[in-house]
Amino acid sequence: MNLHQLRFVREAVRQNFNLTEAAKALYTSQPGVSKAIIELEEELGIDIFSRHGKRIRGLTEPGRAVLKSVELIMQEIDGLKQIGKEFAAQDSGGFTIATTHTQARYTLPKVVQAFAQKFPKVRLSLIQGNPKQIAEMVLKDQADIAIATEAIASLDGLVTLPCYQWEHIVVVPQEHPLLKSEEITLEEIAAYPIITYDSAFTGRNKIDHAFAVRNLKPDILLEAIDADVIKTYVEMNMGVGIVAGMAFDPERDRNLRAIPAGHLFGTNVSRVAIKQGAYLRGYVYTFIELLAPVLSRKMIERAMSGEKESYEL
Repeated sequence: MNLHQLRFVREAVRQNFNLTEAAKALYTSQPGVSKAIIELEEELGIDIFSRHGKRIRGLTEPGRAVLKSVELIMQEIDGLKQIGKEFAAQDSGGFTIATTHTQARYTLPKVVQAFAQKFPKVRLSLIQGNPKQIAEMVLKDQADIAIATEAIASLDGLVTLPCYQWEHIVVVPQEHPLLKSEEITLEEIAAYPIITYDSAFTGRNKIDHAFAVRNLKPDILLEAIDADVIKTYVEMNMGVGIVAGMAFDPERDRNLRAIPAGHLFGTNVSRVAIKQGAYLRGYVYTFIELLAPVLSRKMIERAMSGEKESYEL
């Protein structure tokens, strides 16, 4: 048994049981991958994969157990490599953050700037996607951490910790009739076409739920993943916008006005997600603390070790 065989098994699963694609991903030959997997099966005395002719179709029941062990072993190997890298270069290396557009555009710039000043030799990468996509990136070791509001809190294999709370606001053009309301209501908002986030992003489920509870069917004119797009169409007087509070800047958005809507749509919590059992370099802890000062290295390590404490804000 050797590490190459374990890598081949893991990559075959990651590539949806396509050995040609697995070989490409590992820069080797397809016959070599197939031969190594067969040799491992013979050594273990079980079939890891079910087959139809020469093609593998999926994992057998013992194969699923083998995959769990392979993932754990490879994670430990990756952790050993990271330990070596960190002690060889304490303040340099690569750091990949998977996040949503809202976080990347409005929350992270100041954090990234402060981090870059502390660690000028670290190569920082931002990958954007919807919450489900960025969680998968962390699980597949394509990113070190994920930052989002939706979805990531409930996925197996991730440790998620709260960073900060925020509320939605309604954005309207200057002198819009809604500005005359002392405390805006859902019924008042529903009287206008609405421009807001795509269903996968930024608390949209809470927006939909609030209207549904009141048996209201709002006219969703336009959905977008970008608050700047939403605000652009609001400026054109095409409807009222519902965006994250962090996305509004009175100086930058001079042609718009913001109306608080937390009493309608509730409070949202943005979270940072880390792969369970992952080895984090020292500067990753620093980045998380810059993002959320309440999350000290000691607290993160306790959560990563599986301590069942409440880490809610």
